Amino acid sequence: MMVLQCQDVVKRYKESLALDNVSLNIKEGSIFGLLGPNGAGKTSLINCIVGLIQKDKGSIYVFGSDLSKNGNDIKKKIGIVPQEIAVYRDLTAYENVAFFAKLYEVDKREIKARVEEALEFVGLLDKKDQFSKTFSGGMKRRLNIACAIAHSPRLIIMDEPTVGIDPQSRELILQSVKTLNKRGSTVIYTSHYMEEVEKICDDIAIMDHGRVIARGSKEELIASIEFQQVVEIKVDKVTEELLTNLRDVQGVLEANEDKGKITVTCSKNNDLVSKIIEAVTNSGGKVTALSVEKPNLEGVFLTLTGRSLRD
Repeated sequence: MMVLQCQDVVKRYKESLALDNVSLNIKEGSIFGLLGPNGAGKTSLINCIVGLIQKDKGSIYVFGSDLSKNGNDIKKKIGIVPQEIAVYRDLTAYENVAFFAKLYEVDKREIKARVEEALEFVGLLDKKDQFSKTFSGGMKRRLNIACAIAHSPRLIIMDEPTVGIDPQSRELILQSVKTLNKRGSTVIYTSHYMEEVEKICDDIAIMDHGRVIARGSKEELIASIEFQQVVEIKVDKVTEELLTNLRDVQGVLEANEDKGKITVTCSKNNDLVSKIIEAVTNSGGKVTALSVEKPNLEGVFLTLTGRSLRD
C-alpha cells in the first residue's frame, strides 16, 4: 500500500516556484529520506502534505484518501516532528505530551498511559515532572518526538530532528526512528547530516529547484552516478619520478604527496587501482598500504546538485 501519493504538485510563492510538478509515491513501512539543499522545496512539500499550506495544482493522497477532501481525518494519522522545537517552556514534559495528545483527540481514559509510554520511549519518563525549559537541547528534541507519537500515528514526518544536539542524543533519536518503523509507522526523514540518511533510510529522494531529481535506495543512487574516487597509498620512498608516473596513468586526475602519503584522485574504474600499483612498482617504489575511498551518498548529492547540503 502507498502511504503517500503526490502527483504533479505545484506550489508558488508570488514569482517563486517552490514545487515544480512534484510526483512522489512512498510505500507503507519504509523509512524515506528526503534530501535537498536549502531552497530545494522539501519544507514546502512537507507543509503541503500535512495541510499547513495549500498546493496550487496537483493531487495528494495520504493512506489512499484525498487530502483536499479528507484533511481532518488524515491529520489524525500523522505525527509531525518539526525542525523548530515545538514544546512549551513553562509546561512539564508530561504536560507537553498530554497537550498534544489531546489535540489529536486521544481518548481521555488513555491519555496517562499514552503519555508515559511516549516519554519512556524517548528516555524521559524519569523527567516527566520537570519543566522543559530546564532541559538540554537533546532532551528537548526527544520531547519533541514524544509529543508527535503519543497518538500512535501511522505516518511520522521528521524534519531535521537532530539539529544542534550531542552525539548521544543523536544516536538515541536514530535508534528511535528504527524502532518506530519496526512497530509499523512509516517515516519521512529529512536531515542535513548525510550519514544519518545513509544509516537509517531504505528509500531516498533528492530534490533541487522544486523537483525530484533522483530516487532509489542508497545503493541504487550510488550505482547510477559516475564520479571520482580517491585512492590513498603509502610507499617506501616518494620521488618526483613516481608522482609523475602516477599522473601519467590514464584516468588519474591528480596525484599529491603529503607526509609520505600519496592521494590519487581518479575516475571511477576498478582497473585503475592495479595500474596505480604498477606505476609505483615501475618507478622503483613499493606500496606499503593502500585504501580506496568508497562511493557514498554525499558524492551522489554533490554530483547531482553541485551544491553542499548546507548551502
